[in-house]
Amino acid sequence: MSSEALPLKVLVTGGTGFVGRHLVLALEKALPEGSEVVVGSSRPDFCPTGETGWSGRIPVRPVALDVTDVSQVNAVIRAEQPTHLVHLAAIAAVTAASRDPRFAWGVNLNGTLNVALAVAGECPSCRILFSSSSEVYGASFKAGVPLDEGALLQPANPYAASKAAADLMLGQMALQGIAVTRARPFNHTGPGQDEQFAIPSFAAQIARIELGLQEPVIRVGWLDSIRDFLDVGDVVAAYVRIILTADQLPPGCIINLASGTGRRIGDLLDRLLSMSGTRIELVKDPARFRASDTPSVVGDSSRARLLLGWKPERDMDDTLRSVLDYWRTRLARRG
Repeated sequence: MSSEALPLKVLVTGGTGFVGRHLVLALEKALPEGSEVVVGSSRPDFCPTGETGWSGRIPVRPVALDVTDVSQVNAVIRAEQPTHLVHLAAIAAVTAASRDPRFAWGVNLNGTLNVALAVAGECPSCRILFSSSSEVYGASFKAGVPLDEGALLQPANPYAASKAAADLMLGQMALQGIAVTRARPFNHTGPGQDEQFAIPSFAAQIARIELGLQEPVIRVGWLDSIRDFLDVGDVVAAYVRIILTADQLPPGCIINLASGTGRRIGDLLDRLLSMSGTRIELVKDPARFRASDTPSVVGDSSRARLLLGWKPERDMDDTLRSVLDYWRTRLARRG
């Protein structure tokens, strides 16, 4: 029987992060009546009633969960007995992982191992959705074509390598009976994303300039990179579909989430600038250039269309405007 008709208990690791907050709200709307969402975080500060769009239709509650703490992970999964687990907890920024590779590997690989082993030992019927990354393909993008799930994994930085290792580990564990789906989302953005990422960095700087909190200059890195961008709402919509149809997906299934359209970073910045009436100068900042930057990253998500009936729905201009408006509101409140 499809999970779409049954009450579910979904545990989300990293549930107070950028994607986690959006996912929890989407689950609150989409899960069957009688379901429950447990928001796991090393900083369980999620307050759903304060989030835009919250309805209170199903229970959502926080639980302390540091995925690097083996005892805590085992105890939480033993106590909660989730039907589904979405593993989002990670060091998600390439720059942060490069600054501290040991910590990134500890969270991204060892944390994933802790979660998978806890599920296998404490709640073996639980279905895992692992949030991997398009970064795992790395140097394979030099082929210059949209990559599907069969592309060789050639990670080019510590973040990508740690996610690729976790991805492969879960694929091996799936052969031994763990129910897992590996989603590989391409670049995604939206309200609430940290300034370590390009789009929110641009948007936050524009908002500061508009408020007189920064000189009218934006410091930029390499703007000619091509990236396949999604709205975070489209990504979490795919995650919801994976949860609701998990029992119909092949064991260990890998699913790319991509638009199939490459967008130049500089063009996205130009679109953001066009949404502001303030005159702003662009200045290249060597500190913002990534040595191993891949010129073009575009994905093929045909499998997601086939298995999930999924395709991106959000307009990129609307996405960019939502990020800019988020920073305008956030900074105005601080001021």
